[in-house]
Amino acid sequence: MDEKFYIEVVCKQKNHGDARVCGDVFYTRKIREEGRIIAVLSDGMGHGIKANILATLTSTLALNLTQEHKSVESIAATIMSTLPVDSVKEMNYSTFTIADIDVDGEVKILEYENPKTLFFRGARRFEPQWNVVVLEGVKYAGKEVLTTSFRLAKEDRIVFCSDGVVQSGLGTDKYPIGFGQENLEMLLTDAIQEEHTISADRLASKVIDRANLNDGFHPRDDISCAVIYYREPRKLMICSGPPVDPANDSLMAGLLQKFEGRKIISGATTGDMIAREWGKEIVDSNVMTDPDLPPVSHMDGVELITEGILTLSKVSELLKKYNSAYELGKGPADLIVKAILESDKIYFIVGTNINVAHQDPTLPIELELRRTVVHRIARTLDEKFMKEVSMKFF
Repeated sequence: MDEKFYIEVVCKQKNHGDARVCGDVFYTRKIREEGRIIAVLSDGMGHGIKANILATLTSTLALNLTQEHKSVESIAATIMSTLPVDSVKEMNYSTFTIADIDVDGEVKILEYENPKTLFFRGARRFEPQWNVVVLEGVKYAGKEVLTTSFRLAKEDRIVFCSDGVVQSGLGTDKYPIGFGQENLEMLLTDAIQEEHTISADRLASKVIDRANLNDGFHPRDDISCAVIYYREPRKLMICSGPPVDPANDSLMAGLLQKFEGRKIISGATTGDMIAREWGKEIVDSNVMTDPDLPPVSHMDGVELITEGILTLSKVSELLKKYNSAYELGKGPADLIVKAILESDKIYFIVGTNINVAHQDPTLPIELELRRTVVHRIARTLDEKFMKEVSMKFF
């Protein structure tokens, strides 16, 4: 896979009605030693806890079997032989879509009874050659799974969803038989044509929001939409803390200035140092958007300047609790998290000079050294969000 490009993988979800858990389950895994990314969306029959358990079992099996390079027949047969079958409808209790992308950019899709996966090259739909695999076995004889493969090109998108999207609006005057595959395709095409570089996150959100609207903002089924987008990487650099040796101030400021991407400074002292080295002025704000943190400041050449270690500690907390249903606020830490989630490659340049203000024994014990907090954030970004993270300490 060309390292100049990045694969953005996102799934957005909305639970059925007022259900506390989603009956659709989305899992993704990056296998670094093979350069592979696997994504699975499973739709458990019905909704609530039972559906979630069945979809979780399906997604876990699908991930593990795909990682082991099992054949299409083996993956599908193992999943179907493990899951119970509805005795009345004679249907498996869970459906699934699996996307497996290898280091060369080769994509393999395996689909069982989920809405048809859609493919876009830029803003135009394309349809790879699908193969139908008929399974043999006492429990699943005659069941069909669909499979296709092709090589990714820059600006390719893959979109797959659960029934909650295409069946949204079912029974309404506008969509008596549901929103449908054709309307979904038009929605996606219009969104991409309107904004050619629309992120996977925003595109998936548009689909979820539309399905939710179709159901009168009270979903009649769990709604999930996964988007895979192959594109130029979006880069963010976060600069925090002055160097231990002031002789490195100019080096650190130079790295930030030359960086091609979004830039954030976390730390008032760091901001003053960068402003001095760049010959810029900082404009402070008095607008409080988070009662726990000082307001942000602004300077030409960076997106924003925040307080340092307290803000980064809150960034770490927000990243740990963040999920597709979580709504970020407008506070300094929220703004940093939003910028991180909208980026693919995050670069930390961190000065490890200790701020004497943080030696106050009345400050909370959770307040840690900057290096430790940054390492914690980096680990969360790698393991939970599959972001590429690099760190340089001064």
